[in-house]
Amino acid sequence: MNERFRHLAHRISNAVGSPYSFLLAVCIIAVWLISGPFFRFSDTWQLVINTGTTIITFLMVFLIQNSQNRDARAMHLKLDELISAVGGARNELVNLEEMPDERLMALQQEFEALAKAYGVEADHIQHVEKVLQAREQEKNAK
Repeated sequence: MNERFRHLAHRISNAVGSPYSFLLAVCIIAVWLISGPFFRFSDTWQLVINTGTTIITFLMVFLIQNSQNRDARAMHLKLDELISAVGGARNELVNLEEMPDERLMALQQEFEALAKAYGVEADHIQHVEKVLQAREQEKNAK
């Protein structure tokens, strides 16, 4: 069951994420708008688009969540592999996503302090590379 759903969710996500799907959605909205005068812009006419978009949105939430969960899991596993493969890396950071929030906050504060020690603003992603390079230079200097 899981594998079938994964396969179906993957195929639908790819299809829905295409420009053709967007164009189809625009065409459906255009047809709905054009049909308005024929239905005298009635409540039923409005209910058709509201119901249709609500149902599609409801179903898409589950497909998107499934895709995000798989992508996040794969990314975490890749990062865990890199951490375990790099000599000198802190192996306690493997499976970090499962740590309690208090531990994550402590690690965040530790990295922010490290960034400040190197004169880097912690909230800028480009500066993270400078911090990592400085750590590497420190290790090589020892």
